[in-house]
Amino acid sequence: MDESGDHHYHPDYSDPKFDNPSERYLALMGIAIERTVREQAIVDLEDLKKRHFDYDPDDPVILHRNEIINKQGPFYVLQDPEKEEEFNKDLIKYLKGLKCVMFLVVIDKKYHIETHGKSAFHPYHYTLTAMLERYCGYLNYFNYRGDVLAEKRGKNEDRELEKAYLNLYNDGTHFRKPPFFQMALTTKKIKTKSKKSNVAGLQIADTLAHPCKHQYLYEKGKSPNPPGPFGMRIYEAVKWKYNMQIWIQKIEGYGRVYLG
Repeated sequence: MDESGDHHYHPDYSDPKFDNPSERYLALMGIAIERTVREQAIVDLEDLKKRHFDYDPDDPVILHRNEIINKQGPFYVLQDPEKEEEFNKDLIKYLKGLKCVMFLVVIDKKYHIETHGKSAFHPYHYTLTAMLERYCGYLNYFNYRGDVLAEKRGKNEDRELEKAYLNLYNDGTHFRKPPFFQMALTTKKIKTKSKKSNVAGLQIADTLAHPCKHQYLYEKGKSPNPPGPFGMRIYEAVKWKYNMQIWIQKIEGYGRVYLG
């Protein structure tokens, strides 16, 4: 899983700069990939990189949305419009064919802090809790077990995240008892790795988080604009991958959750 947006509360949301969607809303994007298809997904992602960038197995290219958008680092080759379009097509094809289940949780930080004040939950931990309730529900329904891997964000942040995850594993939530999580999760300790570790899942989540967040906010009337043209291409390629209620195929509350 990976986030889009800032995970801090701001001191004054009356300041217009803190009211724009990028500052006001935090999104957590999670993707679940079965072990049987994970290795092929990794191989296919590395093959994509080899086709479009200078490839060094000792210093692999890491897909990172900001660098791709700004054509920085190894993505400078995308300054050539033809090469950019070829890469975009291959990335869309990869995402469209990827066998995964998506979970997106978005929190309105302004609403939450103004409503709850000092008792407000940490926005990242709150979105994590909502996501794990859905993820573990999915795992338990199919009698699966799974683990959770998040991107490293800093020593203190990672330590607090480990504590929040352990509390959920041991104590459950207001809606779910501890066995609900313990039956589904393989370990009581969350895994964290940096993007430099070249973890395919983190790179995919990073690629999806921003466009899926902004399309969700646009649909809910919280953002004046949808994602840009390429962001919409990404969203259209993966929108059917959201977790859903199996019988009525309802996504809201299962694959997409808005905390506001």
